[in-house]
Amino acid sequence: MKLSGNTIFLTGGTSGIGLGLALRFRALGNKVIISGRRKELLDSLAAEYDGLETVELDVADPDSIDRAFDQVTNAHPELNVLITMAGIMQPENLLDPDHLRIAEETITINLLGTIRTATLFTPFLTTKPDATILTVSSGLAFLPLTLTPTYSATKAAVHSYTQSLRSQLAPTGVQVIELVPPAVRTALMNQENAEHAMPLDEYLTETMDLLRDQPDAAEILVDRVGLLRFAEPRGDYEQTFTMLNGAH
Repeated sequence: MKLSGNTIFLTGGTSGIGLGLALRFRALGNKVIISGRRKELLDSLAAEYDGLETVELDVADPDSIDRAFDQVTNAHPELNVLITMAGIMQPENLLDPDHLRIAEETITINLLGTIRTATLFTPFLTTKPDATILTVSSGLAFLPLTLTPTYSATKAAVHSYTQSLRSQLAPTGVQVIELVPPAVRTALMNQENAEHAMPLDEYLTETMDLLRDQPDAAEILVDRVGLLRFAEPRGDYEQTFTMLNGAH
């Protein structure tokens, strides 16, 4: 991936990893457009960070995705990078029938939101130089946290979908990169101060360094995510599964 001179649209960019990446890319000389559901928050971020552009978007709503696509591509016909960051993570008790509501919302946002957004933007990006799509899975795509079963399942699906997207887009020249974060200190699952989670700035710095040093990488894997990502090939999947889920 080229790290400067891009025009980047990032879904779910109002906080946490999404906003952090947006600001890191902006500092490298990229035009960055972030999206989110709350206009007031978007307006405050645009006022705080000069040059950061914003678009209202609810990835759970296909019509909202359509509107955002039209708005972004009309205003920025040079757009060449899409980052599908938007997602939610909620605990579920699978013995409680109400968990189905959480599961359906999680699938709609994390998986269908990613697929719908990529589906709209991909044909547009195939016409652009240095085009790149970055999807966002999780270390839990490779070893689930049983407290968040549908979140883990959607991230496994995003990983699989990304592999297929990369393969199908190979002849077009569009690069497809999967970001695979570990637990990071963000508002997701109220982990801002969690000892087991990676500090946000450390994650952002290591991720940007990997994007710079491994421009052709298919997956961006910080060291902290290796425990989950490689549990199965290491041969200690069951032990790692027990360790992870015993801690929760």
